[in-house]
Amino acid sequence: MSRQTKPARLAGGALALGLLLGLPTLVEAAQDGGMDHSGMNHGAMPGMDHGSPPSAAPSTTKPAGHQGMDHSGMNHGAMPGMDHGSPPSAAPSTTKPAGHQGMDHSGMNHDAMPGMRRTPAQAATRESRTPIPVLTDADRRAAFPPLEGHKVHDSALNSFFLLDQLEYQDADDGSALAWDASGWIGGDINRLWLRSEGERLNGKTEDAELQALFGHAIGPWWDLVAGVRQDFKPGSPQTWAAFGVQGLALYDFEAEVTAFLGENGQSALRLEGEYDILLTNRLILQPSAEINLYGRNDPARGIGSGLADSEVGLRLRYEIRREFAPYIGVTWNRSYGNTADLARAEGEDDDEARFVAGIRMWF
Repeated sequence: MSRQTKPARLAGGALALGLLLGLPTLVEAAQDGGMDHSGMNHGAMPGMDHGSPPSAAPSTTKPAGHQGMDHSGMNHGAMPGMDHGSPPSAAPSTTKPAGHQGMDHSGMNHDAMPGMRRTPAQAATRESRTPIPVLTDADRRAAFPPLEGHKVHDSALNSFFLLDQLEYQDADDGSALAWDASGWIGGDINRLWLRSEGERLNGKTEDAELQALFGHAIGPWWDLVAGVRQDFKPGSPQTWAAFGVQGLALYDFEAEVTAFLGENGQSALRLEGEYDILLTNRLILQPSAEINLYGRNDPARGIGSGLADSEVGLRLRYEIRREFAPYIGVTWNRSYGNTADLARAEGEDDDEARFVAGIRMWF
């Protein structure tokens, strides 16, 4: 027994001594989690065949990257061989730290953080620190001056003058100068109207008259007029009482209808109208017409009863300015009935066409 037991004891002691000597190495190997396996040829190690199993299908999925791995809980600094200090020659980083714009702070209790106690804001002062003087009567008078003598716009005194025709006419008996003018002064409702028209032939006044009328507006576009008319030619001067209506008809057609009562029971009626056709904004074609009727024959003035005469004109003007426009055109005059008979008895034509050229102006 002694021979067999002694070798066995020696073998057991040698094994125990080997375990004690190799224990630190095993502990160090167990703690070495940062071991670099890149230089190890695992394929050459026995039992380390990493080939795919025969039944496994080839994978088409790319190896997963490290972008989705959470490294926040890993202490890389404590791992042996993981010193991340920058090399002496490395350039300093210029990347700015990420901002806090996308962070949700709604669930954070800032009151529990040290040094984050809220101090209540002080209430704004409601009382003025600068004394306001008491309002006096002088201050009120300065802020609200008296309004005596204030004029409203509808009672303003306005005026207008239109020289509708001032023209040269090429007549059969020579050259003639004709005019037709009107104007007014007053307000929007009541106005004083002046009208004048006439003709001079070869330096001699053949026809001239002047009207002074009071106009009263009966609507936005029409006026009633009443006044006097004074004839200077032909014949001896004659005075008429005048009354009528004037204004704008449909489509801006300017119309005048005036009745006259003269001396010795003479009466007359005049109808006038004109219309502007805008060929362009400044080139305007204006047709016009005038008709005269009389109640009695007046041979001294070459007037017969009934429809006496008419004049039709067509003028083309160019408005260099709205207030001034030269024009050219033609007119056609004709006498009727007893008036035509009196004209023929004097050796005159009962109708005549004339070329005209003149200016139109207003202010």
